[in-house]
Amino acid sequence: MPKRNESIIYLCCMNRSELVNNIFGKKSVLCVGLDTDLRKIPEHLLNEPNPALSFNKAIIDATKEYAVAYKINTAFYEAQGIKGWKTMEQTLQYIPDNIFTIADAKRGDIGNTSEQYARTFFHTYPYDSVTVAPYMGADSVMPFLQFEDKWTIVLGLTSNAGSADFQLQTCGDELLYQKVLRTVASWGTPKNLMFVIGATRKEQLQEVRALLPDHFFLVPGVGAQGGDVPTVCSNAMNKEAGLLINVSRGVIYAGSGVSFADQVNAAAKKYQSEMADFF
Repeated sequence: MPKRNESIIYLCCMNRSELVNNIFGKKSVLCVGLDTDLRKIPEHLLNEPNPALSFNKAIIDATKEYAVAYKINTAFYEAQGIKGWKTMEQTLQYIPDNIFTIADAKRGDIGNTSEQYARTFFHTYPYDSVTVAPYMGADSVMPFLQFEDKWTIVLGLTSNAGSADFQLQTCGDELLYQKVLRTVASWGTPKNLMFVIGATRKEQLQEVRALLPDHFFLVPGVGAQGGDVPTVCSNAMNKEAGLLINVSRGVIYAGSGVSFADQVNAAAKKYQSEMADFF
């Protein structure tokens, strides 16, 4: 399977039909989160020249049969300084071309700054998509949407405890997260906008799907955070699947020791088999 490389990397971007075809081909909506923490990876890898990269390559090799997306949480790489940024770039290049890539960077600022963030993650590090915080409004999000064939994944409803501080507060005749979803949806289309939607409450999944029938949702909260695949799929899947269910710890740290990749493969296969029931 081809890997991304610097000679073709700027041509690699995945449109909606390609993403949907891959999802239905694999009968999977599994997104593997590469939240690589050197304190948690198998101890024998610490002897490698670049332990994080060796770990990431092993995870990708063990899961690419079942994954339709990889989400690189940039914080785990930025924390390592220049070496971390290089590891992130090499990891991105190692991901097969036919698998969707997400920079989980949660950027968002005034227009000219957002433009630079967009160039960072769509050009310098050419991901298919990037997560964006919408708190500053349209002029902080629109620069990301100007990039053709790229995806902006906007924070909508998260599953962390602090989401109640703002997202679940009343704003006029609706909740704040509902206003954010409805407003942001008018800035783009289902071909370039996704939304982060937490996975822990089926009622909210149903409400959000009714509000946004055609958009893709990136759904965290499955596995270690208490969400489960059947609840998400039965309440939020649409005719084109419309979901990327992210699992990080539940897959990448499923194994330890020299044979950790076999256990990672088994964990990814288990999640995919649960998803296949909905195709």
